[in-house]
Amino acid sequence: MEHFQKRILVTGGAGFLGSHLCDRLVNDQHDVLCLDNFFTGSKQNISHLLERPNFELLRHDITFPLYVEIDEIYNLACPASPIHYQFDPVQTTKTSVHGAINVLGLAKRAKAKVFQASTSEVYGDPTVHPQTETYWGNVNPIGHRACYDEGKRCAETLFFDYYRQHGLRIKVARIFNTYGPRMHPNDGRVVSNFIVQALKGEPLTVYGDGLQTRSFCFVDDLVDAFVRLMATPDDFTGPINLGNPGEFTILELAETVRKLTGSKSNIEFAPLPHDDPLQRQPDISLAQQELDWQPQIDLQTGLQQTVAYFKSLP
Repeated sequence: MEHFQKRILVTGGAGFLGSHLCDRLVNDQHDVLCLDNFFTGSKQNISHLLERPNFELLRHDITFPLYVEIDEIYNLACPASPIHYQFDPVQTTKTSVHGAINVLGLAKRAKAKVFQASTSEVYGDPTVHPQTETYWGNVNPIGHRACYDEGKRCAETLFFDYYRQHGLRIKVARIFNTYGPRMHPNDGRVVSNFIVQALKGEPLTVYGDGLQTRSFCFVDDLVDAFVRLMATPDDFTGPINLGNPGEFTILELAETVRKLTGSKSNIEFAPLPHDDPLQRQPDISLAQQELDWQPQIDLQTGLQQTVAYFKSLP
C-alpha cells in the first residue's frame, strides 16, 4: 500500500485553476480526489492524471452534500467568467452558497482544513485603488454580476462564521485575474478572447476605450500561492489577495497578443458591458509578508505558454 502525504479534495478540480492545482498536488505526492460536475470544467484538463495511482475523479455537483474522508479541501467549484456565471445565475449563487455550506459541513465532520477560492469581484467596482483586504467593496447587489459577486461574498461570510462558531481551520484567498493554458476558449475573458480572435485572424474586440486596466497573474504562480496559503499556521485565515500587481491597459494586452501570435488582426471597439470595473489591481503586501510570495512569471512569458496551448487545440 503506497503511503501518500495527505488526502485532499479539490472541488472544481477539472476546471482551469482546479486542474493545475491537481497537477501540483499529485506531483507533491498527495492523494487527490478531484470533484467536478463538468459545467465549465473538462475531462481533457485532467485526462493526463487518470493513470496516476494518487488521483481519483468524481462527477458530483457540490450543491449536493458529499461524504468522504479527507484531510484538506480546496473549494474551487464555481463558474468564474461572466458568460458562464450569467448563463444560469441562480445556479451560480447556489454553487457559491450551497457549495460553501456543503464543503464546510464536510470539513467540520472530517476535521479538515478548508480553502475557499474567493475573488477580487467581492470588491465590486472599487472606489479605492489598489484594493487591500480591509476594503469592504462596492457591489451592486441586484446587478447582472451579483449572482457571482454576492455569492462569493456570502461564501466568505459562511467561512468566517464556521471559523468563529465551530473553530474550523479556514483559508480564504481573493483571486485576481488569472490566465494560462486550459483557460476555456469561449469564456469571454479578455486573454482568451484576444488569443482566439488573433489566431482566427478576426478583429480583437476592445470594450470601452481600452484604457481600463487589468492585472494578470499566470496560473502556476497562483497555484504556488494556494499551496503556501494552505501551509500557513491555523491562526492565519485570510482573506488574502492573490494576483499580479503589474497593471496593463487592455490595449497593451491586445498589442502583446498580436505580436506573440504574429496576427494581422485589427482592433475593434465596442461599448463597455454592465458593472464592468475600470480598474482592478491587487495590493499583495499581505501575501508577500505572510506567504513570502509574489508572482515570478512576466506577462510575455505567460502569454507565450497560453498562446501555445490555444494553438494546440483542434
